[in-house]
Amino acid sequence: MSTRTAGPGSSRTTGGPWRNWAGNVTSRPVREVSPASAEELAAEVRRAAGDGLRVKTVGTGHSFTSIAATDGVLIRPELLTGIRGVDREAMTVTVEAGTPLKRLNVVLAREGLSLTNMGDIMEQTVAGATSTGTHGTGRDSASLAAQIRALELVTADGRIMTCSKEEHPEVFAAARVGLGALGVVTALTFAVEPLFLLTAREEPMRFDRVLADFDELHAENEHFEFYWFPHTDNCNTKRNNRSAGPAAPLPRLAGWFEDEFLSNGVFQAACSLGRAVPPAIPAIARVSSRALSARTYTDIPYKVFTSPRRVRFLEMEYALPREAATTALRELKAMVEGSPLKVSFPVEVRTAPADDIALSTASGRETVYVAVHLYKGTPHRGYFTAVERIMTAHGGRPHWGKVHTRDAAHLAEAYPRFAEFTALRDRLDPDRLFANDYLRRVLGD
Repeated sequence: MSTRTAGPGSSRTTGGPWRNWAGNVTSRPVREVSPASAEELAAEVRRAAGDGLRVKTVGTGHSFTSIAATDGVLIRPELLTGIRGVDREAMTVTVEAGTPLKRLNVVLAREGLSLTNMGDIMEQTVAGATSTGTHGTGRDSASLAAQIRALELVTADGRIMTCSKEEHPEVFAAARVGLGALGVVTALTFAVEPLFLLTAREEPMRFDRVLADFDELHAENEHFEFYWFPHTDNCNTKRNNRSAGPAAPLPRLAGWFEDEFLSNGVFQAACSLGRAVPPAIPAIARVSSRALSARTYTDIPYKVFTSPRRVRFLEMEYALPREAATTALRELKAMVEGSPLKVSFPVEVRTAPADDIALSTASGRETVYVAVHLYKGTPHRGYFTAVERIMTAHGGRPHWGKVHTRDAAHLAEAYPRFAEFTALRDRLDPDRLFANDYLRRVLGD
C-alpha cells in the first residue's frame, strides 16, 4: 500500500440538497467537494474524518436507492475524469473514476478498442456503475465490474491503495462491487479488446414462445435479452452477435424514429397519459407493444448495446438463478393479470455468467436478471412489493442500486461470501467513515 501527499486544495461548495436522477432520493450534505486528483481526494477524506463527518461519493445519480446519500461530505468526481493510459500489450485501459461511460466508449472506439460487454445506458460514471454491479446481458461475458483488472482506492485513513489479483487480492476480490463501503474508488483499469462489430437482430415474439425457447435463445446467442409488455402476450427480443461485417448501421432517420421518437417521445406521452388515466394503460400497452417492428443492423459495440433513456422512472431488479427464471416470469405475468395493477413499463430480462466477485449479483451462479419499472411519479409500492415477493421466493438477489427492501440478515443468506465482505469492511473502515443509512440496512453496522 502506498501513501501520497496531498496536492493543491480541492474546489469546495457549501452543501445544498442533492437529488438522484429519478428524484426519489434527496439528501443535504454539510459540504460538497470536487477533488481534481486522488491525492486531493485523500486529503478531503482525512479532513472529513477529522471533522467527524461521514463521506460518500456520487456519480450521475442513476441509482434508485440512497446508496450515495449523505448528511456529511459529498464527493463529486467531475474533475476526476479522463484516460490515464492505454496498455496495448496488456490490453487494458486505466481511467479516472468520474469518467462517464459514454466518454470512455467514444475514446476507446477512436483508439480501435472496446469493452467486451456493457449495460444498456452509458450516462453513469465508471466507478458508480461498477460499484453497484451494473451489467448488460451476456452468455459468456459478464458485468462491467468483472472486466476490471485493477483499481485505485482511497481508504478511511486517507491512504491510496492499488488493488489487483496480484496486489491486495483480498481487497480486489470485494472492491470491484464495493457499494462505496470499503473506500472511494479513484481509478479503474479495464480489460479491453480490439474494436469489433455486433449484429443486432430485434424481433417481436410471443411471451410463451420466448419462455419455451429461452434456454435455446440463451445458448445460441452471445447476448440475448427481451422485454415483456404487461397486460399483453407480446415481447420484443434482441440478439447481439459478433459479425465479420461490413458495418450496416441503422439509417439516421429510421434510428431516430424508433429510438427517439417512439421509444422516448411517444413513450413519454403514453406514460403521462397512463399516470393520469390508469385504466387506459392496458390499451396503451397493446398499441405500444406492436409499435416496434423487426430490424437488423451491424455497428460497433456501444452503438448496439446502449440506447438513449430519456423517460424517467423507478426500477427494481432481481438476479435469479438461471434455472428459476422462467418459473418466476410466469408467476410475475400471472400476478399482474390477476391483480388490479396497471403497469405501463415493459419488464426487461437479461442474463450473465457466474463471476467471482463477493457481492456481485452473479457471484457464483449463472444468472437471469428481471427488471421492473414504473413511470416517475406513479405509486410503486404495490407492484414492487408483489414482484419482490416472487423474486425472493426463487432465491433472487436485489440490484444494489435499484429499489428493494432487503436487509443484512436476508442478504447474508443470499450471498455465500457476505461475511468475507463485511470482515474486510471492518478492517478497512472500522469507524464507518463511509457509512450511511442504506449501507447500515444492507450490510449491518
